[in-house]
Amino acid sequence: MMTPLDKKSSTKEIQARFDHDVERFSQLETGQQATIDAPLVLDLVAQTAALHLRRNDVILDLGCGAGNFTLRILQEVHPLECHLADLSQPMLTRASQRVEAAGVKYIQTYHSDLRDLDFEENSFDCILAGAVLHHLRDDEDWEETFEKLYKWLKPEGRIYVSDLVSFDERGVHDLMWKRYGDYLESIGGPEYKEKVFAYIDKEDSPRSLPFQLGLLRYAGFSHYDILHRNSVFACYYGEK
Repeated sequence: MMTPLDKKSSTKEIQARFDHDVERFSQLETGQQATIDAPLVLDLVAQTAALHLRRNDVILDLGCGAGNFTLRILQEVHPLECHLADLSQPMLTRASQRVEAAGVKYIQTYHSDLRDLDFEENSFDCILAGAVLHHLRDDEDWEETFEKLYKWLKPEGRIYVSDLVSFDERGVHDLMWKRYGDYLESIGGPEYKEKVFAYIDKEDSPRSLPFQLGLLRYAGFSHYDILHRNSVFACYYGEK
């Protein structure tokens, strides 16, 4: 990515784009077209979460979009107390409607940037962060966020992260992003690839998987593991 951190899209600019992109984020069976292995990751997170979640547990879906991760988990464990947070109110509205239609009685929504959220310590059995952490910027931003995520989880609670990642070694980084570009071109042609790369460069500031796993250790998580990795996408969990 070439755009400096201080020139990246503002929160309001990101919000405006997502406000007008609700339909693309409402495909539970296919996930996001631009995200490699999206349906597989939904399954992996849901099935792994089902190993520790129990009926009526409390989950927080950060950057919930249209609610796909929560909905997929509800197919494995039901009912749950669902807390949904997103920068985009239209996304939140759609997610809430879909989760309610799935039979959930308790839904709480938060129209907010995740950095502005604050919850009591030991509030959640599970936190979901699907394609949201790449909007964090400098090291302080990342460190403070991981500390809050740890605080919000109950003992033995888990966070599940699925996101875009970079690579620390430049040659590997370039190779993997070229492969991602080839994937995008294969499903949408050169114009689609350029469109996706343009908004990633403008909006996103992903960090490497080793960096993020290091933050889990720094924040105090007792255990973590990688559920899946393919090209510039990774999925992992951390347990408090």
